[in-house]
Amino acid sequence: MRTILASDPKAMGSWAARHAAADLCAAIEARGEAFLIVATGASQFEVLDALVKHSEIDWSKVTGFHLDEYVGISDDHPASFCKYLRERFVEKVPLADFHYLRGDQDPQATIDRVGPKVAAVTVDVALIGIGENGHLAFNDPPADFETEQPYLIVNLDEACRQQQVGEGWFGSLDEVPKQAISMSVRQILRSRSIYCSVPDERKSEAVRNTLEGPVTPEVPASILQTHSGTCLVIDEAAASKLSPGTRQKTEAA
Repeated sequence: MRTILASDPKAMGSWAARHAAADLCAAIEARGEAFLIVATGASQFEVLDALVKHSEIDWSKVTGFHLDEYVGISDDHPASFCKYLRERFVEKVPLADFHYLRGDQDPQATIDRVGPKVAAVTVDVALIGIGENGHLAFNDPPADFETEQPYLIVNLDEACRQQQVGEGWFGSLDEVPKQAISMSVRQILRSRSIYCSVPDERKSEAVRNTLEGPVTPEVPASILQTHSGTCLVIDEAAASKLSPGTRQKTEAA
């Protein structure tokens, strides 16, 4: 795993988008198609804003997959990840296809519909983030590192739910759903390239634990240490708790 240090979220997003675009173009050139996993949340604002401007990508040959979604949320709810992805990504580029996880439909039926599709391909690029509690997608600690299922119905812990309130997606903790559909850890790790973008000081402890601690389900994102195609892209605020030794190993964006 490489760690890329950018000055701010905009520089972070630009770096991740540029390298993701190159990987998508390479896949299209080699095999005539590309597959992409797309995350949501505050960490992806700058990434997606930069990625949709890469006109060299033949988007008509790219199929996208939705990383996670709340159970019980309609696609017009302000916090809906379907809404987020539709407005910030899917409507801005002419994709071959995009497989949404609909929060207002039966979650097991959604998993049965989308799971086999993502399991049947090799994903070229995964755009992801990590949570304040170190979660990967919605795999909160202790995460399931063993299941081979592509998607899971997971229970959201209070720290995760409180983060959603803190970022302004919900007005109170009571409004945040207690369950979500999440891509599994092993399915994420099947991606050829993973660009994990993490801005903000409030995630600095999770970044430190991801990079400096052991690989453990208690810090789900620590599993990224085992994936040679991962780039953890962080800004100065997110890097603020790293040890001097770890900072020396980072690469400038």
